[in-house]
Amino acid sequence: HSSHYIINHGISEELLEKVMAVGLEFFRLPPEEKAKLYSDEPSKKIRLSTSFNVRKETVHNWRDYLRLHCHPLEEFVPDWPSNPETFKEIISTYCCEVRLLGLRLLGAISLGLGLEEDYIENVLGEQEQHMAVNYYPRCPKPDLTYGLPKHTDPNALTILLMDPHVSGLQVLKDGAQWIAVDPRPNALVVNLGDQLQALSNGAYKSVWHRAVVNAARERLSVASFLCPCNSAVIGPVAKLVGDGDEPVYRSYTYDEYYKKFWSRNLDQDHCLELFTGQK
Repeated sequence: HSSHYIINHGISEELLEKVMAVGLEFFRLPPEEKAKLYSDEPSKKIRLSTSFNVRKETVHNWRDYLRLHCHPLEEFVPDWPSNPETFKEIISTYCCEVRLLGLRLLGAISLGLGLEEDYIENVLGEQEQHMAVNYYPRCPKPDLTYGLPKHTDPNALTILLMDPHVSGLQVLKDGAQWIAVDPRPNALVVNLGDQLQALSNGAYKSVWHRAVVNAARERLSVASFLCPCNSAVIGPVAKLVGDGDEPVYRSYTYDEYYKKFWSRNLDQDHCLELFTGQK
């Protein structure tokens, strides 16, 4: 099971509350204020958009989201929203703390696989960091659509700050059953992404998850993504492949993976399946 609550993450409850509040404040701005940031182009460094991949979908999802690049901060923060006026300061403080937490977690995962603590961090290179502030409005017919359809994350590690009052995240257990991940006070949720499944030769599994929507209440979540550097070469660590066995996955660059991921529909078969074997 690759979705985990972390309680002792070291980020203050006050900061988590501020992040949620300023995110909500942003989405409550007048539409004309937000329209300046709107784009459907996935490669843009900052964009406000809707659904997942508007150009590819047949059925749109019930979600608005603000997507930001967050590392190095000094490069990207100037283009972030300056309204609400506290947005840049609160979100950049949170980004720094989340990055440190993410790197600690990658160290723990390396050790758990019997590797040197800095092994995975070194393989992933100078990691990019992205953030999606997701806003799920109240939905009149919640059984007809998702906030996000089922998918795995294409990156290495995702740290999710969830709305403390409204649940919506579900994860797939044993390939069969959708389980609600209910909000817990002051907890963050960590989801392992496709790159950790590939590096671990399948020992760790990327988590299938989706977001359901709610007729009565709006919901906000803030996802932070640690992403390998584009030129990082990803493939099963030799030490984790049994003697005489073929690795489950071939090696590839993260750039190749990410392009493939965004060229598809979100809920198609696992993108990682396209990288199996010695092709």
